[in-house]
Amino acid sequence: MPRHITLRVVAAAEAGPGIRRLTLQDPDGWRLPRVRPGAHLDLQVPGVGPRAYSLCGDPAEEDRWVIAVRREATSRGGSAWLHEALRPGDMVASAMPRCTFPLEEAATHHVMIAGGIGVTPFLSMAPMLERAGRSWVLHVLHRGGPPPCGDDLAPWAALGRVVLHDTLSAPRPDLATLLGPHRAGIQAYCCGPPAMLEGFAAATIAWPAGAARMEHFVPPALPPDPDARPYLLVRAATGESVEVAAGESMLAALRRMGANVDSSCEGGICGACEIRWLEGEPIHRDLVLPAARRATHLMACVAHCASARLVVEA
Repeated sequence: MPRHITLRVVAAAEAGPGIRRLTLQDPDGWRLPRVRPGAHLDLQVPGVGPRAYSLCGDPAEEDRWVIAVRREATSRGGSAWLHEALRPGDMVASAMPRCTFPLEEAATHHVMIAGGIGVTPFLSMAPMLERAGRSWVLHVLHRGGPPPCGDDLAPWAALGRVVLHDTLSAPRPDLATLLGPHRAGIQAYCCGPPAMLEGFAAATIAWPAGAARMEHFVPPALPPDPDARPYLLVRAATGESVEVAAGESMLAALRRMGANVDSSCEGGICGACEIRWLEGEPIHRDLVLPAARRATHLMACVAHCASARLVVEA
């Protein structure tokens, strides 16, 4: 289970239209754990639960974590609280950072495409890539006005590393053109709204497995699985078991048995409810676990089971 820590809000500032940047530090000034570029925090929103936000600060700055959050008109409570309730000096609880959208260390060229506030994970990748002398470019698509986190992007734009595309004043660029053809050593990344991710997936459909990575804002709708079947779910820690109905949430079944499994998106995109499975044949329906990890772990919020019995560590 993730270990929760307390953080203090030490600064809050506007980072573009409807975007608020928050700087978080340890209340006693201790160094924070090292994070990987592309990582995110699950902040505990009072009365709502955990909500995930990408870290957008330089990972080399170990005395602070920075997030930038857009105020959503259809907020589930998280962005409204971060914009309207939190003030410098306030304390927030957070799980330890997780990275489900990592840099590919072996790549020789990185092509990143962001839609609006989807720029945030790339703001942590850029300084790491630049210090390492890597080849990279970030395309930021935004609709009118200043771009999101414009002050952070300006130095990279001056160097030609960041290319801004205002889709209000010019046609939306073709993603396949921005990416170019696949060649050895290229790694592509995309974070943005669903339509952009669908276009990115289509543009990279013929690329080798793993050469293109996406991070979602919100979980995509999962259609019912017509082949879903009931199974017996067993907790290895206690030996307890429960019958899970066809198509029922494994996460809900675990909670019926009293398992304290963390969760956030409950749609297979954040990684919060990752647990180890020991026996059986899980059906993976998440969008974050790499193939090798699926041999030992699953995401309880969306996973199903193809066997009559599944044993998990929870």
